Amino acid sequence: MKNLIKVIKVVLITPVVLLVIFVLALCLKYSPTYVYRLATMNVADVYDYQKFENRKIEGSTDTFKFVKMLDENYVENLFQDRVDQSGFGSFDEWAEKSQTTALIFIRKDTLLYEKYFNGFSRESYFHSQSMAKSFISFLIGAAINDGLITSIDDPMTKYIPELKERDPDFEKITIKNLLEMRSGLKYFTGYIPGTYIHLPWHAEAVGYYHPNVRKLLLKKVVIDREPGKSFQYNNYNTSYLGLIIERATNKTVSEYLEEKLWSEIMAYDALFSIDSKRSGFEYMPSRLIARAIDYARFGRLFLYNGNWNGEQVISENWVTESTREKKDMPRNIYPDWFGGDNCKHVYYTYQWWGHANCDSTFQFMASGNLGQNIYVIPDKEIIIVHCGNSLEHYGDFDLWNVADKLR
Repeated sequence: MKNLIKVIKVVLITPVVLLVIFVLALCLKYSPTYVYRLATMNVADVYDYQKFENRKIEGSTDTFKFVKMLDENYVENLFQDRVDQSGFGSFDEWAEKSQTTALIFIRKDTLLYEKYFNGFSRESYFHSQSMAKSFISFLIGAAINDGLITSIDDPMTKYIPELKERDPDFEKITIKNLLEMRSGLKYFTGYIPGTYIHLPWHAEAVGYYHPNVRKLLLKKVVIDREPGKSFQYNNYNTSYLGLIIERATNKTVSEYLEEKLWSEIMAYDALFSIDSKRSGFEYMPSRLIARAIDYARFGRLFLYNGNWNGEQVISENWVTESTREKKDMPRNIYPDWFGGDNCKHVYYTYQWWGHANCDSTFQFMASGNLGQNIYVIPDKEIIIVHCGNSLEHYGDFDLWNVADKLR
C-alpha cells in the first residue's frame, strides 16, 4: 500500500516538476516578463495595447474633413455576399457576429459610410495590428526624402553596424530586402499541435511579448538563407526597419511619426505601444493604435500619391514604389495562395499588400490580423477602412470582392 502511494505521488508530482523546469527555462531564455505576458495574454487581440506602456503621438490642426453624403444601403449591399456566405440574416447581424468594430467607405473624398459596432465609436482607439507595417514603410520613405537614409539599397549594417560584427552576412541584407520581406532572416512559426496557439518559442510571440526587442534584434536574430531569394512574412523585418529609423533620425519612431505624418494630416492623437519602460522600443510590426478615420486619412494620402491638399507629404515616387506591383518579381517566390502566374493575384511590395486584376487595374492595402484594413481602389478613388477583432466571418478577400462589384 505504501509503495502504491509513493507511485501515485510520483505520477502526480512529476508533471508539476517538469512544468516548473520548463517555465524556468523559458524565463532564463527570454525573461520572466516574457513568460508572464505569454501566459496571461497568449493570443493577441485588439485590446492588447491596454496592457503595455504607450507613447502618445499628437494629431494635427489640419482642418480637412471628408464631405459627408451618406448612402448606407448602397455600401451595406456591397457586403451582401459576405453576409450570405456567413449565414446571417442581415448586415447588422454580420457586423455583430464578425466582431467588426468600424467600417468606413469614402469615394472621391465623400464619406458614404461611417459606422461603428460592438461598443466602438469614432473616438475609440483601434489597434492597427500589421497595418502598422505600412506606417513604418512610410517613415523609411520620409527618412530618404530627408536625406537621413541614403537609399533602400543600403545594407542594414550601415545603420546597425553591430550586426556585421556578430555575423558578416548581415551586410548582404539591404533595406529593400527588409521592406519586401525577402531578408532571409530566421523566423520560426510553429503552433501547439491541433491548435492555433503559438508555441512559446514562436518568433511572432517572442517578438510581441519580449520586454527588450532592441536587444533581441541585436543579439539573437540570425540569418537562415540567402537574402533576396525568397519571401517570408517576418515581423523581424519591420522591427529592424524601425531600428534603422531610430538610428538614422536620432529620434524615437513615435517622435518621427508625429513629425512626418500625424502633425501633418491626422485629426486625432494616436498611441504606439513599447516593449517596456526600460527598453522604450516601439513594437513596430503591429502595435500602432489610432482612430479609424485617421486610418482613412492615411489611405487618402497614398491614394493621391503622397499629396495632401497641395503639400507633398511624402514623395510620389515613394508611394508608387511602395504600392505598385514589381512586374519583374518572380512569382514563384510567393506562397501558392498569392495566385501564381494568374492575371488575378496577390502581390507584396514595401510593407503593403496588393490585389492585381486581369484588366490591369489594382488595389493596394495596409492589412492587419483580426480584420484591420486600409483598402485603396485607385481607379475609383475609393478608400475602405475595416477594423475588427476576428477573422471568422471576415477576410481581406471580402474587400477584393467589393472592388470587383464596383467594376
